[in-house]
Amino acid sequence: MVHGMTHSRTRISKAVIPAAGLGTRFLPATKATPKEMLPVVDKPAIQYVVEEAVSARLSDVLMITGRNKRPLEDHFDRNYELEEALTRKGDESRLARVRESSDLATIHYVRQGDPRGLGHAVLCAEPHVGDQPFAVLLGDDLIDPRDPLLARMIDVQEQHGGSVIALMEVDPAQIHMYGSAAIVPTGDRDVVRVTDLVEKPDTGQAPSSYAVIGRYVLDPAVFEVLKKTEPGRNGEIQLTDALRELSGRDVHGGPVHGVVFRGRRYDTGDRGDYLRAIVRLACERDDLGPEFRSWLRSYVTEEMQE
Repeated sequence: MVHGMTHSRTRISKAVIPAAGLGTRFLPATKATPKEMLPVVDKPAIQYVVEEAVSARLSDVLMITGRNKRPLEDHFDRNYELEEALTRKGDESRLARVRESSDLATIHYVRQGDPRGLGHAVLCAEPHVGDQPFAVLLGDDLIDPRDPLLARMIDVQEQHGGSVIALMEVDPAQIHMYGSAAIVPTGDRDVVRVTDLVEKPDTGQAPSSYAVIGRYVLDPAVFEVLKKTEPGRNGEIQLTDALRELSGRDVHGGPVHGVVFRGRRYDTGDRGDYLRAIVRLACERDDLGPEFRSWLRSYVTEEMQE
């Protein structure tokens, strides 16, 4: 057994996707529609995240939901009336795309109830996860499928035990928008040991320019720590605070390692980044990209001339 591991080395199979946020930055679009269902090109954002989990061989997905989240459940369920209509039309292409979401994985749902932060959302997963390590994927970060971050994080967790977080180097002027990690190098270029974490540090107070992005592989010991974690910013239970405690341990849930991600990430957390994500993804599509890129070049050229 690798030093620091407190649980059996069963292959990680469960993913947790918190989806209880109100999406206030996208009002009025999110008044009755979950922000996770906003389309990114022609698929809702949440489907990209589920597909990422499945590609990392996580076949059991738990969504932590809240009010007005019924469309999430409907999207990943069968729609027999729509399927029958497409079958009658002989539209095999669209039929396959409709069935795609319902065939992805076994998906479960639990209500968060009182939305008390990411740490509380993760705590809601305890009855489903049990005593095995598990992954957490946040829907605001879309990771390009050509850059398999989550699979690498699972490998690192199986090698070192404890928990693993995803880190990305950002402009120091932007680090106050993220959790920031103090790190020391390891023998692997893309793996660091995390020694401290600060959630949204004040300007000039960040321990590094390495920001925590929305992928985690967590030891189940995180649940006991979260139960004792006092609410932090905005009265919410912060996952960062629990990981900070685990980062000081060599056993019983620790240590905490980081995988430094240098690949393609699409941020759908605010309106500007959401629009940029759609443009980037549309440009890279074989079916849409050539025509869309041509139009985009013409549009930008015209705008610059005005």
